Amino acid sequence: TGSGIAPEHLLRIFEPFFTTKQPGKGTGLGLATVFGIVKQHGGAISVQSALGRGTSFEILLPAIERAARAPAAGSSAPPRGSETVLLVEDEPIVCQAITTTLERAGYRVLQAGSGREALRLWEQHRGAIRLLLTDIVMPHGMSGRELAARLRSSDETLPVIFMSGYSPDMAGRELHLQPGQEFLQKPCSSQQLLETVRNSLDRQQAPAGAAAS
Repeated sequence: TGSGIAPEHLLRIFEPFFTTKQPGKGTGLGLATVFGIVKQHGGAISVQSALGRGTSFEILLPAIERAARAPAAGSSAPPRGSETVLLVEDEPIVCQAITTTLERAGYRVLQAGSGREALRLWEQHRGAIRLLLTDIVMPHGMSGRELAARLRSSDETLPVIFMSGYSPDMAGRELHLQPGQEFLQKPCSSQQLLETVRNSLDRQQAPAGAAAS
């Protein structure tokens, strides 16, 4: 139920950053994220809308014919660490889930819900922080990319992992990763998260020239 979607807007509702809301009232990434998740799972989404009557969405996902296989016996354990990670995520549930995964693996996590809060934590703990793990789209006018640029201006060796609920081309239209930067697409498994964090830290700590030997 609701006011419905105007025909001229209906064809654009899944576009990243397209919104009819007033500035500061939304990013235009909600339906783009839904579209990305559905496509990642091999599904499809359709929409029907009529002004004054409302809008309906239909999501089709492939059925699973058999139960997922349990991890093979003797599979490698998730990598661990003890470094301090600055986590920047404005969704409290997602932030806590990532924090729990990292802390169980031995890491110390400093949580920030925005770029501004992250800058304050950086000033307080810059000597301890070894990795920036940040969502790309953040509230209060500072994106994850802008935050990373600010922090790397004072520590150019700081490893950065960008996170997003949609693909790299949708995340920033043009997400050009620099050396020492990684992209992690959400949702991801705990194993993938821990491997990406460990690999980023290990590359930063590796002696110069080690990669070429």
